[in-house]
Order: sequence, then structure tokens, then C-alpha cells
Amino acid sequence: MDRLIKVDPTNTVPIRIEPGQKCHGQITLRNVMYTMPVAFRLQSLIKTRYTLKPQSGIISPLSTVTIEILYNLPLGSTLPHSFPHSEDSFLLHSVVVPGATVKEPSSMFESVPSDWFTAKKKQVFIDSGIKIIFVGSLILAQLVHNGSIDEIREVLEHSEHTWKAVDSVDQNGDTLLHVAISKSRPDIVQLLLEFNADVESKNRTGETPLESACASGEELIVELLLAHKANTERTESSSLGAIHLSAREGRREVLRLLLLKGASVDSLTKDGYTALHLAVREGSRDCARLLLANNARTDIRDSRDGDTCLHVAAGVGDESMVKLLLNKGANKDVRNFNGKTAYDVAAEKGHARVFDALRLGDGLC
Repeated sequence: MDRLIKVDPTNTVPIRIEPGQKCHGQITLRNVMYTMPVAFRLQSLIKTRYTLKPQSGIISPLSTVTIEILYNLPLGSTLPHSFPHSEDSFLLHSVVVPGATVKEPSSMFESVPSDWFTAKKKQVFIDSGIKIIFVGSLILAQLVHNGSIDEIREVLEHSEHTWKAVDSVDQNGDTLLHVAISKSRPDIVQLLLEFNADVESKNRTGETPLESACASGEELIVELLLAHKANTERTESSSLGAIHLSAREGRREVLRLLLLKGASVDSLTKDGYTALHLAVREGSRDCARLLLANNARTDIRDSRDGDTCLHVAAGVGDESMVKLLLNKGANKDVRNFNGKTAYDVAAEKGHARVFDALRLGDGLC
């Protein structure tokens, strides 16, 4: 026999670290003896860091006792001395105590005399295998920032399902998915998705992970999110949807992925712009061509000025974009809310080559 007490479920004890909450975990000790009560004493070798409740007691045959382990954070810090694994050690002493009376739990704790654990009198078993792993949102956020993929997996595996640890938020209001995207880490994104991260979670600005990935041009991450059924349409909390961000930033391949997954080519931003408006304004001809090839409408007017894409191209003086739109059938006679055609806008801005192109109109086709 090599021990009297078994630690359930494992020797690794997760201690959860959350802002404004006590840092604690639990360990269950099981008496494996069939007929004899066993006395135990659990000690931390660095006593100032941990409080154990109870620290000692007597366990009836084949019974269990649960011990709460409280961790004291370093002064002025929100993170432990080391994480996720603690280098701190614990000693679990146990000894058979034939005939010992097991009292009610409320009175038995801390009641075991220390001389019961002296080897001079009895055979005392000493287990030093108990280890601490720190878990929680602050731990996970820091590990994702650090890019520690193996440790992220380990912390998630030691987190209770009800905590929804994979959807943790850092101190800036970003979810783990958003942090991984900002670090260009598709491998971490894939790991988080394996643990069922919420692909529709929003960061502090109301942006979904897909919207963040599209704005950053993270093609592989966009593919992963779309494979997990991320919504391609703009949410109410977002000013721009994934397709608008892709077009604005000139992310042609990302835009192609969205369109393949059925993103609405003519969906509107909160201010009433289409993705084509944004691609034209930013001079992204590749994105504009792709949108037009997917039947983007050229006659939609934005809700602020009533400008079509042709008005926008004329206003920025982009002759090539004007010609592209005219070749795709854009109506040069549409007037905005100020009663101006695209030609009027170009003339007002002094873009001579553009208003020449507009004046030629259909002759360009």
C-alpha cells in the first residue's frame, strides 16, 4: 500500500483568477481504506500565499472531504507569481487512526493534533504530488496575448464548462477570439473554436470576430470563422459589416470568401453605403471589379448625400473607376439629394479628366 488518501479527480488543482473575486479552488480527498478512519493534514510550503479550509481532519472509511484552497495574489497585481502552472508545493500527510471518532464536519476540522503525524509513533504517508494550475479569464487573456498555445489548451481543459472560459474577455473588453485575431494567430483561433468559442461574440466596439478578421485581412482566420457558421451580415451594434470592412480595406481575397458564403453584395452600412461605395471611395479597383462581377448595383444612393458609386468616383477624381462603372452600366444621369449628377460633382471638384469621361458617357462603352 503506497497511500491512504486518493486525490479526486486528479492531483492538479485549478484555482480560478477573476477580477474582484476571491481566488480559490477545491480539492477532494478520498479515504481508500475500507475499515479504518484516516487523519490528514495539508500544508503549503509557502504559507503566506495560501489559506486551506480545513487544513486537517479525519475521514471515515471510503468517505471524502473537500478542501477549499484560497490564493492570495501578490500585492498590487491581478496575476499570480507564475502562471498557468504554480511552482508552489504542498505536503499531504495521512495516517491511519484506528478507533478515532469522526465528528460532524463543522467540529472536526483543524482538530487533529500535530503529533499524530510524527513518524516516531505511526507510519505516516507523505504525498507531495499536489500541483496548482491557475485558470480564469485574466490568465487566458494573457496567455493568448503571449501566444502560448499549449498552455491555453491546458487551462481550457482544466476549466469547468459552466464558466464558458473560452469566451473570456480581457481588461480591454476584447474576447479571446478578438485577441488571437489581433495577433494574427489562426492556430489559436482554431484551438478556441475547438472549445466552442462564440463566433458571434462582440468586442468593446461591438465588432464580431469575423468583422475584425475581415478588417485585418486575415484570410485563413476568415475561412475558419466562416466554416463555423459565422454570420456574414452586419449586426445592429456594428457600423460596418464584414463585406464593408473588406471592401474598405481592399481585402479582395477576404471579400471573395464572403461572397462565396452568400454575403449580401448590396447590404448597407449604418450610414447607408454599400461595399461598392466604399471600394470606389478607397480606390480599390480589384474589390470594385469583384463586387460588380457579383452583380453589385451601381444605382444605390447613400442615405446621407444620395450619392451613387459614380458620384463617389467623380468626387475623388478617379478616372479609371468612373470608366469601370460606366462600362458596367452605371447611370450618369442620376442626381443626388443636392440635385447634382456625377458630372456636376466632378466639375465642382475640378477633376477635368473625369468630367470629360462623364461627358463622353456611353461612348466609352
